[in-house]
Amino acid sequence: MDAVEKARQMLKENEVKQVLCAFSDIRGILQTFSIPAREFIDGGGFEGIGFDGSSIRGFKSIEESDMVWMPDPTTLRVIPWIEDPIQKSAIMFGDIYEAFGEKDGGRVSDVDPRGYVAKRALEKAKNMGFTPIFGPEIEYFVFERIDPTKLEYDLWVSPNGGKGDSWGPPRVMPESPEIKPGNLILRPKEAYFRAPPEDTTVEYRNEVSYYLTEMGVEIEYHHHEVATAGQIELDFKPRELIPCGDAFYLYKFVARNIAKRYGWIATFMPKPLYLDNASGMHTHISLWKGEPFKGENAFFDKDEEYGLSQVARYFIGGLLEHSKALTAICCPTVNSYKRLVPGFEAPINISWSPRNRSALVRVPIYFKSPKAMRCEYRAVDPSCNPYLAFSCILAAGLDGIKKKIDPGDPLRADMYELTPEEKEKYGVGELPTTLRDALEHLNSDEVLQQTLGSHVFDAFMSLKTDEWNQYCLYITPWEIMKYLDI
Repeated sequence: MDAVEKARQMLKENEVKQVLCAFSDIRGILQTFSIPAREFIDGGGFEGIGFDGSSIRGFKSIEESDMVWMPDPTTLRVIPWIEDPIQKSAIMFGDIYEAFGEKDGGRVSDVDPRGYVAKRALEKAKNMGFTPIFGPEIEYFVFERIDPTKLEYDLWVSPNGGKGDSWGPPRVMPESPEIKPGNLILRPKEAYFRAPPEDTTVEYRNEVSYYLTEMGVEIEYHHHEVATAGQIELDFKPRELIPCGDAFYLYKFVARNIAKRYGWIATFMPKPLYLDNASGMHTHISLWKGEPFKGENAFFDKDEEYGLSQVARYFIGGLLEHSKALTAICCPTVNSYKRLVPGFEAPINISWSPRNRSALVRVPIYFKSPKAMRCEYRAVDPSCNPYLAFSCILAAGLDGIKKKIDPGDPLRADMYELTPEEKEKYGVGELPTTLRDALEHLNSDEVLQQTLGSHVFDAFMSLKTDEWNQYCLYITPWEIMKYLDI
């Protein structure tokens, strides 16, 4: 039975009424539209669905707006928490094609992060004999409520410790905090691995994990993260590039919808809380020759220190070489750069090291084995488009292999404690400190530009430059507080 017939059978057996047709825009925001399941069971749904590409940010101008969403039947998943027979739905990812009525119709469009950028990057890796595997550690917050019209400066925490905001279910703006029965204080930066009842998110995380597993995204583990209020990490098992990007969006989809059932809000904004830890997405990468986890891990060499092969070292060299430009793709919002600052466990120094979480590229060495060997690129956050981020990380590393870029000796010191003189001595650079700086580096990086393709690169630069300009024009509450009496 082929993938289309399996998908049809799944829709019939589960009495699905609607299919959410899913894809990503260039910014990384999940887009969906609903098609009755009968169109996929008895109609021509699997032959593609037309839509207006000019209404999707960064896709097409109005005079060439006809585009086609082509479903990938292998990605069909029934949404397990919807029990109402009228609402019974599934979700399925697809690629974006040019309109078939055009002379160049029938091809994947160069606007598509999944079908164009990611598949080209994957093809390049396979032409070099590698199958890349990715494992992101996605962090996010759940809040009880957020009212952007009533934000108050320094309400959540103060430089001296001050008020935490886990006085019960997580919230951005606690009213007069009270210690209620069963609720204890989680102080700023002290919430990592805390147990119930201090951690009020356990039941929610269990539910998210259950539904993700039901949808084919197997969770390795989950826990409360470092930040005071409702910061969560759930990690799913590593997978190939495109399935990993799909799983990223299922992860967000489930997290947000289950949070809504609790009356909460799930946000993947990198830095929503002042003076507390932010949400990152440390991304683990390995390259395999043959079938992943059964063939040969190209990053492993039992005779080398740490078990790290020369191929892996060159890959790390490529990551370091392109890290400044990578930051624009992997940390693509103004808010991202309020995470990339000293003192909050985020990488800011361009360096690599085994075990060392202050390095930009870490080599985990829990176990010295082929299955476990990988490198971890830490300057990624969950506001990124995963198809673009994974593709550019891969391209940077492959460029290191191709050009044999040596990363130098690993630095075992705490990078945050290095003096400027020590950084100069060890050749440790710094990541961009603003979105504008990162975009300037991307604008001069030919490898990443080729990976994105001219359309996605131009559209991304335009969207993000506009975002930066909007930010520069906005007057923030902090400025009013700081300068009103000047």
